[in-house]
Amino acid sequence: MNTPDAAQHELAALSQQLDRLLEHVHRLSEENRSLRHSQEQLASERANLLARNEQARSRVEAMIQRLKALENNG
Repeated sequence: MNTPDAAQHELAALSQQLDRLLEHVHRLSEENRSLRHSQEQLASERANLLARNEQARSRVEAMIQRLKALENNG
């Protein structure tokens, strides 16, 4: 049989456990938000680097074509 003191003690323990769980959920939510932000930044940086790489590749190819043209004319 549960005495009122035992029931109140159990309720207090459950309340503390709930508080800890809520705090844990809050921390995980903040961490998730931070990770999503980092992921977006990295995706943007990757797209920028891919575009710069493509521009560099195009310039190198254009230089090669000019060198070949000079070679054929000279």
